[in-house]
Amino acid sequence: MGGTDAVESIWRVVAAIPAGRVSTYGEVARLAGLPRGARQVGRALGKAPASLKLPWYRVIGAGGRIALPKDSAGYRTQIRKLRAEGINVDNGRVRLPEFQWAPDLDELIWGPP
Repeated sequence: MGGTDAVESIWRVVAAIPAGRVSTYGEVARLAGLPRGARQVGRALGKAPASLKLPWYRVIGAGGRIALPKDSAGYRTQIRKLRAEGINVDNGRVRLPEFQWAPDLDELIWGPP
């Protein structure tokens, strides 16, 4: 998969994460067809134009950890946005068993029901 195709695949997956759910960088990469591409997800989100309005804040690190530095504005923004959607964030972590998005193939291709 070419660079542009990979970035666009990542953007499509992130756009499909519904409100009130999260996904990890690794899972987004896997769903985008990029196994072991978690770092690519971070780079792709950094390149995303604001006009896409991607819910970047729904993408978190492995184990439910907020991946941004704790003292950053992005960290505070991500926690605020997640909490606004009803996602509990405790000490920079989200309980994945409770909030992780688990799409089926139809949902990923066609969007939420």
